[in-house]
Amino acid sequence: MARLEGKVAVVTGGAQGIGAAYSKKLAEEGARVCIADLVDGGPVVRVIEQSGGRAIAVTCDVARESDTERMVSDTVAAFGRLDILVANAGLYTHIARMKATEISVEDWDQVMAVNVRGVWLSAKAAIPEMQKNGYGKIINIASSVSFKGAPGLTHYGASKAAVLGITRSMAREFGGDGICINAIAPGPTETETGLAAETEEMRARRVKSAQDRALKRNGLPEDLVGLCVFLASADSDFMTGQTVVVDGGGIMW
Repeated sequence: MARLEGKVAVVTGGAQGIGAAYSKKLAEEGARVCIADLVDGGPVVRVIEQSGGRAIAVTCDVARESDTERMVSDTVAAFGRLDILVANAGLYTHIARMKATEISVEDWDQVMAVNVRGVWLSAKAAIPEMQKNGYGKIINIASSVSFKGAPGLTHYGASKAAVLGITRSMAREFGGDGICINAIAPGPTETETGLAAETEEMRARRVKSAQDRALKRNGLPEDLVGLCVFLASADSDFMTGQTVVVDGGGIMW
Protein backbone atom coordinates (compact mmCIF):
# COMPACT_ATOMS: atom_id res chain seq x y z
CA MET A 1 0.00 0.00 0.00
CA ALA A 2 1.26 3.49 -0.86
CA ARG A 3 2.37 5.43 2.22
CA LEU A 4 0.01 8.36 1.59
CA GLU A 5 -3.06 6.47 0.44
CA GLY A 6 -6.21 8.42 1.36
CA LYS A 7 -4.32 11.59 2.26
CA VAL A 8 -4.77 15.03 0.70
CA ALA A 9 -1.85 17.40 0.15
CA VAL A 10 -1.30 20.99 -0.90
CA VAL A 11 2.04 21.92 -2.46
CA THR A 12 2.65 25.64 -2.84
CA GLY A 13 4.91 26.51 -5.74
CA GLY A 14 4.08 23.06 -7.03
CA ALA A 15 3.93 23.79 -10.74
CA GLN A 16 7.63 23.70 -11.55
CA GLY A 17 11.09 22.81 -10.28
CA ILE A 18 11.37 21.13 -6.91
CA GLY A 19 7.71 21.83 -6.17
CA ALA A 20 6.61 19.84 -9.21
CA ALA A 21 8.82 16.96 -8.07
CA TYR A 22 7.19 17.05 -4.62
CA SER A 23 3.72 17.10 -6.19
CA LYS A 24 4.38 14.12 -8.44
CA LYS A 25 6.01 12.04 -5.71
CA LEU A 26 3.22 12.67 -3.19
CA ALA A 27 0.71 11.62 -5.83
CA GLU A 28 2.77 8.53 -6.63
CA GLU A 29 2.53 7.60 -2.94
CA GLY A 30 -1.26 7.82 -3.09
CA ALA A 31 -2.04 11.40 -2.04
CA ARG A 32 -4.53 13.59 -3.85
CA VAL A 33 -2.71 16.82 -4.56
CA CYS A 34 -3.55 20.50 -4.93
CA ILE A 35 -0.87 22.35 -6.88
CA ALA A 36 -1.00 25.98 -5.73
CA ASP A 37 1.10 28.34 -7.80
CA LEU A 38 1.09 31.56 -9.80
CA VAL A 39 2.46 29.45 -12.67
CA ASP A 40 -0.04 27.18 -14.46
CA GLY A 41 -0.13 23.86 -12.63
CA GLY A 42 -2.10 22.16 -15.40
CA PRO A 43 0.87 20.30 -16.92
CA VAL A 44 1.75 18.72 -13.56
CA VAL A 45 -1.90 17.82 -12.98
CA ARG A 46 -1.97 16.03 -16.34
CA VAL A 47 1.20 14.07 -15.54
CA ILE A 48 -0.32 12.96 -12.24
CA GLU A 49 -3.64 12.02 -13.84
CA GLN A 50 -1.90 10.09 -16.63
CA SER A 51 -0.28 7.99 -13.91
CA GLY A 52 -3.65 7.25 -12.33
CA GLY A 53 -3.54 9.91 -9.60
CA ARG A 54 -5.82 12.81 -8.77
CA ALA A 55 -4.83 16.46 -8.65
CA ILE A 56 -6.11 19.98 -9.08
CA ALA A 57 -4.36 23.26 -9.82
CA VAL A 58 -5.18 26.50 -8.01
CA THR A 59 -3.80 29.93 -8.86
CA CYS A 60 -2.28 31.23 -5.64
CA ASP A 61 -0.06 34.07 -4.48
CA VAL A 62 1.02 32.85 -1.05
CA ALA A 63 1.69 36.42 0.09
CA ARG A 64 -2.07 37.14 -0.15
CA GLU A 65 -4.23 35.77 2.67
CA SER A 66 -7.32 35.54 0.48
CA ASP A 67 -5.39 33.34 -1.96
CA THR A 68 -4.15 30.93 0.70
CA GLU A 69 -7.65 30.69 2.17
CA ARG A 70 -9.07 29.89 -1.27
CA MET A 71 -6.26 27.37 -1.87
CA VAL A 72 -7.41 25.43 1.18
CA SER A 73 -11.15 25.79 0.55
CA ASP A 74 -10.78 24.62 -3.06
CA THR A 75 -8.76 21.62 -1.90
CA VAL A 76 -11.37 20.62 0.68
CA ALA A 77 -14.17 21.15 -1.85
CA ALA A 78 -12.41 18.84 -4.31
CA PHE A 79 -11.12 16.15 -1.95
CA GLY A 80 -13.02 16.52 1.32
CA ARG A 81 -10.11 17.13 3.69
CA LEU A 82 -6.53 18.37 4.07
CA ASP A 83 -3.76 16.35 5.70
CA ILE A 84 -0.47 17.64 4.30
CA LEU A 85 0.95 21.06 3.45
CA VAL A 86 4.27 21.46 1.67
CA ALA A 87 5.09 25.17 1.95
CA ASN A 88 7.51 25.26 -0.96
CA ALA A 89 6.70 28.54 -2.75
CA GLY A 90 9.52 31.03 -2.51
CA LEU A 91 11.72 33.53 -4.28
CA TYR A 92 15.30 32.53 -5.09
CA THR A 93 16.18 31.94 -8.74
CA HIS A 94 15.53 35.49 -9.88
CA ILE A 95 16.89 37.27 -6.79
CA ALA A 96 19.79 39.51 -7.83
CA ARG A 97 22.84 39.08 -5.63
CA MET A 98 24.01 42.33 -4.06
CA LYS A 99 25.69 43.56 -0.91
CA ALA A 100 23.45 43.94 2.10
CA THR A 101 24.13 47.67 2.04
CA GLU A 102 22.75 47.87 -1.50
CA ILE A 103 19.50 45.90 -1.09
CA SER A 104 16.49 48.19 -1.44
CA VAL A 105 13.66 48.18 1.07
CA GLU A 106 11.34 47.16 -1.78
CA ASP A 107 13.45 44.11 -2.67
CA TRP A 108 13.75 43.16 1.02
CA ASP A 109 10.00 43.40 1.54
CA GLN A 110 9.21 41.37 -1.58
CA VAL A 111 11.42 38.48 -0.46
CA MET A 112 9.96 38.56 3.05
CA ALA A 113 6.39 38.72 1.74
CA VAL A 114 6.73 35.48 -0.21
CA ASN A 115 9.34 33.51 1.75
CA VAL A 116 8.16 34.37 5.27
CA ARG A 117 4.60 35.67 5.19
CA GLY A 118 3.71 33.08 2.56
CA VAL A 119 4.83 30.20 4.79
CA TRP A 120 2.88 31.58 7.74
CA LEU A 121 -0.27 32.33 5.74
CA SER A 122 -0.25 28.89 4.14
CA ALA A 123 -0.05 27.22 7.55
CA LYS A 124 -2.62 29.63 9.00
CA ALA A 125 -5.10 28.57 6.32
CA ALA A 126 -4.30 24.84 6.51
CA ILE A 127 -4.18 24.22 10.26
CA PRO A 128 -7.91 24.62 11.01
CA GLU A 129 -8.71 21.84 8.52
CA MET A 130 -6.05 19.62 10.08
CA GLN A 131 -7.41 20.33 13.57
CA LYS A 132 -10.78 18.94 12.50
CA ASN A 133 -9.14 15.53 12.01
CA GLY A 134 -6.68 15.79 14.91
CA TYR A 135 -3.84 15.11 12.52
CA GLY A 136 -1.67 16.90 9.98
CA LYS A 137 1.78 17.25 8.49
CA ILE A 138 3.34 20.57 7.50
CA ILE A 139 6.67 20.57 5.68
CA ASN A 140 8.25 23.99 5.34
CA ILE A 141 11.05 24.49 2.83
CA ALA A 142 14.00 26.35 4.32
CA SER A 143 17.54 26.47 2.89
CA SER A 144 21.09 25.51 3.79
CA VAL A 145 21.89 29.22 3.34
CA SER A 146 20.28 29.75 6.75
CA PHE A 147 23.15 27.78 8.31
CA LYS A 148 26.04 28.58 6.01
CA GLY A 149 25.34 32.15 4.91
CA ALA A 150 25.84 33.42 1.38
CA PRO A 151 27.36 36.75 0.27
CA GLY A 152 24.89 38.81 -1.69
CA LEU A 153 21.84 36.99 -0.33
CA THR A 154 21.26 38.53 3.09
CA HIS A 155 17.56 39.04 2.41
CA TYR A 156 17.13 35.46 1.20
CA GLY A 157 19.16 34.01 4.06
CA ALA A 158 17.19 36.02 6.60
CA SER A 159 13.89 34.87 5.10
CA LYS A 160 14.85 31.22 5.26
CA ALA A 161 16.17 31.58 8.82
CA ALA A 162 12.73 32.93 9.68
CA VAL A 163 11.21 29.73 8.30
CA LEU A 164 13.15 27.79 10.95
CA GLY A 165 11.65 30.00 13.65
CA ILE A 166 8.14 29.57 12.24
CA THR A 167 8.63 25.81 12.14
CA ARG A 168 9.80 25.51 15.73
CA SER A 169 7.25 27.88 17.24
CA MET A 170 4.26 26.45 15.39
CA ALA A 171 5.40 22.89 16.11
CA ARG A 172 5.15 23.62 19.84
CA GLU A 173 1.87 25.49 19.46
CA PHE A 174 0.00 22.84 17.47
CA GLY A 175 1.60 19.59 18.60
CA GLY A 176 -1.33 19.02 20.94
CA ASP A 177 -3.60 18.98 17.89
CA GLY A 178 -1.67 16.09 16.36
CA ILE A 179 0.03 18.31 13.79
CA CYS A 180 3.71 17.71 13.07
CA ILE A 181 5.62 20.65 11.57
CA ASN A 182 9.12 20.12 10.20
CA ALA A 183 11.39 21.73 7.63
CA ILE A 184 13.64 20.61 4.80
CA ALA A 185 16.73 22.75 4.13
CA PRO A 186 17.98 21.95 0.62
CA GLY A 187 21.38 22.98 -0.61
CA PRO A 188 21.96 24.15 -4.20
CA THR A 189 19.56 22.13 -6.34
CA GLU A 190 19.68 21.94 -10.11
CA THR A 191 16.25 22.39 -11.70
CA GLU A 192 15.22 23.05 -15.27
CA THR A 193 13.93 26.46 -14.27
CA GLY A 194 17.14 27.44 -12.54
CA LEU A 195 19.41 26.16 -15.28
CA ALA A 196 17.39 28.00 -17.93
CA ALA A 197 17.96 31.29 -16.10
CA GLU A 198 21.63 30.62 -15.43
CA THR A 199 24.31 33.14 -16.36
CA GLU A 200 28.01 32.34 -16.77
CA GLU A 201 28.67 33.73 -13.31
CA MET A 202 25.94 31.56 -11.84
CA ARG A 203 27.28 28.50 -13.65
CA ALA A 204 30.78 29.06 -12.25
CA ARG A 205 29.32 29.42 -8.77
CA ARG A 206 27.29 26.22 -9.22
CA VAL A 207 30.32 24.21 -10.34
CA LYS A 208 32.40 25.45 -7.40
CA SER A 209 29.57 24.74 -4.99
CA ALA A 210 29.46 21.10 -6.07
CA GLN A 211 33.12 20.67 -5.16
CA ASP A 212 32.60 22.10 -1.69
CA ARG A 213 30.33 19.27 -0.55
CA ALA A 214 31.24 15.76 0.54
CA LEU A 215 29.38 14.11 -2.36
CA LYS A 216 30.96 16.44 -4.98
CA ARG A 217 27.75 17.35 -6.77
CA ASN A 218 24.81 19.63 -6.35
CA GLY A 219 21.38 18.29 -5.57
CA LEU A 220 18.57 17.29 -7.91
CA PRO A 221 14.84 17.46 -7.09
CA GLU A 222 14.86 13.66 -6.84
CA ASP A 223 17.25 13.95 -3.87
CA LEU A 224 14.58 15.77 -1.85
CA VAL A 225 11.35 13.93 -2.54
CA GLY A 226 12.04 10.90 -0.37
CA LEU A 227 12.44 13.04 2.73
CA CYS A 228 9.29 14.96 1.84
CA VAL A 229 7.29 11.72 1.69
CA PHE A 230 8.79 10.56 4.98
CA LEU A 231 7.81 13.81 6.72
CA ALA A 232 4.33 13.65 5.15
CA SER A 233 3.73 10.05 6.22
CA ALA A 234 3.00 8.21 9.45
CA ASP A 235 6.66 7.17 9.52
CA SER A 236 7.47 10.57 11.09
CA ASP A 237 4.54 10.82 13.53
CA PHE A 238 6.86 11.37 16.53
CA MET A 239 9.02 13.99 14.82
CA THR A 240 8.24 17.70 14.94
CA GLY A 241 10.01 21.05 15.08
CA GLN A 242 13.03 19.66 13.25
CA THR A 243 15.00 20.88 10.23
CA VAL A 244 16.82 18.38 8.03
CA VAL A 245 19.61 19.67 5.79
CA VAL A 246 19.82 17.90 2.42
CA ASP A 247 22.86 19.27 0.63
CA GLY A 248 25.23 16.39 -0.07
CA GLY A 249 27.38 17.09 2.97
CA GLY A 250 28.08 20.77 2.45
CA ILE A 251 26.93 21.43 6.00
CA MET A 252 27.26 18.89 8.79
CA TRP A 253 25.69 19.62 12.17
